[in-house]
Amino acid sequence: MALVFYHVGWCPECAVVRDKLEDLGLEYEDVLVPDARPLRRQVFEVSGQYYVPVLKDGDTVLTETRDILAHLDAQYSRRPAAGR
Repeated sequence: MALVFYHVGWCPECAVVRDKLEDLGLEYEDVLVPDARPLRRQVFEVSGQYYVPVLKDGDTVLTETRDILAHLDAQYSRRPAAGR
């Protein structure tokens, strides 16, 4: 699976990203990480930092909510056919 979403359950920014993924109907690997930042080894290994949300899309790793949303819009939003 190309998309991997790292998050914690209580994070409002994570909820925004999760909602966007679901609105776009995208399949993704859902990785719930520990609340304590120092324990988020998976996040650090992928992104070099401990904050969430993090989205990995193939070789692309995004760590800022606005960047994640912009990437999802650019790559996955359904665009109307030309001439419509």
